[in-house]
Amino acid sequence: MANLESHIHHSGYVAVVGRPNAGKSTLINRLVGEKVAIVSDRPQTTRNRILSIVTMADVQIIFLDTPGLHKPMDKLGEHMIKAAEDALKDVDLILYLADVTEKSMKAEMHILERLREVSVPVFLVLNKVDQVPDEASLLPKIDAFRKAYPFREIFPLSALQDADFSGLVSSIVSMLPEGPCFYPEDMYTDQTERIMAAEIIREKILQLTREEVPHAVAVQVKEMKTRENGTVYVLGDIYVERDSQKAILIGRKGSMLKKISSEARMDIEKLTDSHVYLELWVKVRPKWREKESDLRALGLVDR
Repeated sequence: MANLESHIHHSGYVAVVGRPNAGKSTLINRLVGEKVAIVSDRPQTTRNRILSIVTMADVQIIFLDTPGLHKPMDKLGEHMIKAAEDALKDVDLILYLADVTEKSMKAEMHILERLREVSVPVFLVLNKVDQVPDEASLLPKIDAFRKAYPFREIFPLSALQDADFSGLVSSIVSMLPEGPCFYPEDMYTDQTERIMAAEIIREKILQLTREEVPHAVAVQVKEMKTRENGTVYVLGDIYVERDSQKAILIGRKGSMLKKISSEARMDIEKLTDSHVYLELWVKVRPKWREKESDLRALGLVDR
């Protein structure tokens, strides 16, 4: 009987939710072992639901990385919130990430109220413990969260610094139902190379620019093909809302655009395992975050 049980396969969906900049994408990249989602120190980096897959012996975990839950300021924000809330439906487990360095829990309470409506187990992941002085200082935070919500388990960790996530993974697996592999064993995301290339370009913009520019940027890869010599040609359009933002992205004598292109090209080469020729154009699309038609045209919401 024990031998038969060892061949039972488990699989399921795990939604990863939390406030902007809690470290959701960083944790998922570490768990998957591949760079699936872009990361930056800017809030609201993730704009869409991203599916990431971990396949092990007799187990397949499908993570749903979601936009950070926040008060929407425009149409794009409304769609980001909807993507996050939709991810809570029809999953087997929810990982709720919280930044342990945040002093106030006021913003967390709104999310916890939303989680009271779900019927699946919720794990609390207290992230960024590498930034607190000692373990004793974690205890009041853990106690406060325990009083606020009946979490199934609590995991203090550092998504950025920790090397071993086996305890978290084992607990996740224990929550998954019996089921087959939903995706091929060598597949780690449902995103196309074109979408991932666009996100890599946007990540470099997030990392290299400040002020109002990052949130006003959308990137669309218009063309991505392998030429006869094996080079992958990538043509991308970068959209901003104002001429002043365009000027910042281009920089003096094109210096900023060259830097963005250089850093993005290196990551796209890792993605494609090929030499890449990257061509980028910056275009102004006024108030695109407010227009449903623009959000659809840019692929940020379903057509």
